[in-house]
Amino acid sequence: MTKPKSKPKAATRSIARKAAKPVSRKSRPVPAPGPHTKHARIIAMLRTPAGATIAAIMTATDWQQHSVRGFLAGVVRKKLGLNLVSEQMDKGRVYRIKDGKASPAAADRAKQAA
Repeated sequence: MTKPKSKPKAATRSIARKAAKPVSRKSRPVPAPGPHTKHARIIAMLRTPAGATIAAIMTATDWQQHSVRGFLAGVVRKKLGLNLVSEQMDKGRVYRIKDGKASPAAADRAKQAA
């Protein structure tokens, strides 16, 4: 014979649930990367006048090429809105952040969000 399963009583759950205030994406600030994170290292490499190649970023972060490209497009350009420029040099394509100002595409996205 098996015992019948007992159902939990509603009275035992006395924890009141508070309604969480929804936070919009606009109001959340983008956290600054810590000084020793991979993101911070890549941003520092891109801010130098010499810039950085994808191969150099791959070596510094142990990421694969598609991950570096995704970071440059998704985080650097879109989320942070930095003006990332690329130039073909003798050693290959070099990426750098120009003037630290937002890119024109980031300004367009800000206008659309408003």
